[in-house]
Amino acid sequence: MAYNGFAIDTYLDAEAVNKELDALIQKPVYTIRREKLKDYVQNYFEQKCSQSKAMIAQAKKVIPGGVQHNLAFNYPFPIVITKAEGAKLYDLDGNWYYDLLQAGGPTILGSNMPAVREPVMELLKTCGPSTGLFHEFEYKLAKKISDLVPSVEMFRMLGSGTEADMVAVRIARLKTGHKNILKMGGAYHGWSDQLAYGIRIPGTKGILSKGVPGFVFKHTDEFFPGDLEDLERKLKANRLTGGTAAVFIEPVGPESGTWPVSKEFIRGAVELAHRYGALAVFDEVVTGFRIGLSGAQGYFGVDPDLTVFGKIIAGGYPGAGGIGGHASCMAHLGAGLDSSGKKVPKAMCGGTMAATPISCVAGYYALCEIERTNACEVAGRMGDRLTKGLQALIQKYNLPFVAFNQGSICHLDSVGTMHFSIDWKKPWTIPQVLKQTSIRQKEMEHMGAAYMAEGIVTLAGSRLYTSAAYTEEMIDDVLVRFDRVLSACAPLED
Repeated sequence: MAYNGFAIDTYLDAEAVNKELDALIQKPVYTIRREKLKDYVQNYFEQKCSQSKAMIAQAKKVIPGGVQHNLAFNYPFPIVITKAEGAKLYDLDGNWYYDLLQAGGPTILGSNMPAVREPVMELLKTCGPSTGLFHEFEYKLAKKISDLVPSVEMFRMLGSGTEADMVAVRIARLKTGHKNILKMGGAYHGWSDQLAYGIRIPGTKGILSKGVPGFVFKHTDEFFPGDLEDLERKLKANRLTGGTAAVFIEPVGPESGTWPVSKEFIRGAVELAHRYGALAVFDEVVTGFRIGLSGAQGYFGVDPDLTVFGKIIAGGYPGAGGIGGHASCMAHLGAGLDSSGKKVPKAMCGGTMAATPISCVAGYYALCEIERTNACEVAGRMGDRLTKGLQALIQKYNLPFVAFNQGSICHLDSVGTMHFSIDWKKPWTIPQVLKQTSIRQKEMEHMGAAYMAEGIVTLAGSRLYTSAAYTEEMIDDVLVRFDRVLSACAPLED
């Protein structure tokens, strides 16, 4: 498929990319040389980011870890951002950066764009941010999303993607009468108790879900990403323990495609879910309105029963989540009646700060601007240019790194942390896997620090989101900065 309004020109060969990632984790770890990292810390962070360092030191006295959001944790200390504009971020010390974090993905247009900001400011003059009652833009936003995404016959705004995933579980159980939930191993569907399972790398089960009692996962299981046979085995097994209510899918693969899956897998997974009486739930927190106006589901040509949305539906403003889907499923969030007037059980769902006027106005105008400017395709072209440039640099310096992209969702994997998996049939291997991922996670942080010192903000030093605010000249400048970092990489020193 050519772009045709989507962010993806040619879909990647998931099997080939995964083979490269399999090879990466078998090789010695390459990372930024220790002397170069020391130079970045001393000559950039310590000298040019001193005000950020001082503020974080004060913040640690009243905020656990010094920051309020996981994305803000960075080595050697978090940077304090004071301005965001287009493709750039500016910090407290006056330094600027190319923004490849994009607030975790939602700012597809670029940051703080006037087409969204100005309607929000006008709203604040008249209505204010919240009333607790209905506002006309609740309807306008819901109608806009329904018009753009064919599977979304009805839409309900919530406060976050986590909340939307939570209520998707409840809807699925009420709709199907089944108990169990299946998700791809390594995928992230928010931090609610029952979905904080099998996160980061496949096979972790509840290992990384500290503070969650094991019994909470009685009806949650994971299947291996890209493996339809494993998914069907789990679906068959669940028949004996109450059936499967929902199969949760990140449509380009776990962790925003860090472990990519094929088109055939996505289509097969939806078919299998329906064959075994489960709902197909697409978590499009990242892919929704980034892969295309109809989401990744539109690109793949599938019809999920429920779709989870995240930060983009509020244009990056607070109140950033929602769920949409077939009317027969969404009836469980209504007044207890479906479209024919038949009584159905109502799922417990709340949120006094969901669908505030400010979030609905911002979301509506953001989607209108994405549509008007063809932002998904523009951002995707920038992602292609960035990825091709990174692949050339990897070859130039003969590094084992892997660069690939799904449109404007780009990956520069230097250590393969999330490509490990745990095999519970070989429990003696688990400590070594956890040790390796810990070592590699630390080197991801070091690489992220090197990128930041060169004026590039990434997500965890390995994921890069492009936006429609980028130009080819900007991407080429970004690549010059990556060149300086990659030229200073070598095998990890003992």
